Amino acid sequence: MSNPMQRSGSTLAVELLTRDAFAPFGDVIQLEGANAFPINLGTTIRYHDLAKVDVTDEGGCALINLFRGEARVLPFEVKMLERHPLGSQAFLPIDRRPYLIVVAPAGDLDVAQIRAFVTQGWQGVNYAKGVWHHPLIALGEVSDFIVVDRGGAGHNLDEQDLPESLWINEDAVRSARR
Repeated sequence: MSNPMQRSGSTLAVELLTRDAFAPFGDVIQLEGANAFPINLGTTIRYHDLAKVDVTDEGGCALINLFRGEARVLPFEVKMLERHPLGSQAFLPIDRRPYLIVVAPAGDLDVAQIRAFVTQGWQGVNYAKGVWHHPLIALGEVSDFIVVDRGGAGHNLDEQDLPESLWINEDAVRSARR
């Protein structure tokens, strides 16, 4: 881990996660505004079609996984991003703890287009196919996530180092959550 006192690079602004702000990168998975209706003789509410799972390129299939993310310490250094060119990837938090999301649009990685979001803890995200994103950034405590992504043959992971680190600090996260 880099010493924050010796860090170089820019500080990344953090935004509160909303459907509109995140739309260029995929879906925000939340109940607010969802298509909901009763099922099972009225004993269950179905929140329908919360995200578009897109994993079938080159014969891929959907996988359901559990990811356990170690808590990251702020300030946090963003050194790289990754993308999955053949499928979407959804993260659904189990623990209802806020976590960070760092993304950039699909295509050639444009560092000027990198954005950071903080969730409200109960929100999930579904990264669209090819969207650049940082690996899981849990905050506060070890956190569990159900992850729906692509299994199967084919090249489905690209990683790219950033030319200069970006930093997310505690003040930026706190400010976004107000």
